[in-house]
Parts: sequence; C-alpha cells; structure tokens
Amino acid sequence: MAGLWFDELTVGQTFDHAIRRTVTETDNLMFSTLTHNPAQLHLDAEYMKGTEFGQILVNSTFILGLMVGVSVGDTTLGTAVANLGWDEVRFPKPVFVGDTLRIESEVLALRESKSRPDQGIVTFAHRAFNQKDELVAHCQRSGLQRKRPQ
Repeated sequence: MAGLWFDELTVGQTFDHAIRRTVTETDNLMFSTLTHNPAQLHLDAEYMKGTEFGQILVNSTFILGLMVGVSVGDTTLGTAVANLGWDEVRFPKPVFVGDTLRIESEVLALRESKSRPDQGIVTFAHRAFNQKDELVAHCQRSGLQRKRPQ
C-alpha cells in the first residue's frame, strides 16, 4: 500500500511528489466539457487573443483535481476513508496549455477522531508550481485517515 497510516504522519512532514504533469489542450478541453463549463476563457483561443492573457487559461478546477490527485499515491492511497473538504483554494498565477506542474504537500494538522477510534483527521496543504517554479495553485484539504490496524 502506498498511502500512510494516520499514525505515520507528523505535523510539518512534507512530500515533493515525483509525478510531474504537462497540461495538454485535451486535458483542458475534456475537463471543461465534461463539467459543462463553456467559458470562453477555457475553450475559445480566438477570443482569448484579445485578453491580457493572449491564450486559453486551463480550467482551475482541473488544476485543483490534479494537484490533489498527484498527492494521493504518497499520502492517502489505501488509507483514506473520506475527503472532508477543501479550504483556502487559491490560484495566484494562470496555468496555460503546455505548462508542466509539480506538486508538493505538507501535513498541517493531525487530530484524533472523537467518534472513530481507529481513524484521525489530517489537514494537508497542497501546492502546485509550474516549470518556472511559480506557485500557480494551493489549497488546504482535510481528510479522514485510517490508523494502522492493531
């Protein structure tokens, strides 16, 4: 199992995830259409030529999903019970087709579950950086995590 048990996590622990991902036009197109998001800024290259960005912006919810998804293998694969929520989701810089993203995660908080003695709540900070090492996205995520079986 790749994920870590609640008991194996420590506040301040960081993960520089090995998976890097170059975002493609297909990623953006498919995600935007699958989620019924017809915004011109994600789908209309001609329209975007007349904006301050000059090109299509990658759908930010795709970036959020990718950022969290890349983290799963090192942190919660096989040990997560449920995702409890995302907080402070921010996109300080745009992501464009062709950008290559790397993700890092940090354990911000750990709390024993009051109602589930075999589980705990972990809060992660996830951060995404482009190939220029610019922070393009970050969030906090809380999840319910299994403890190591007795």
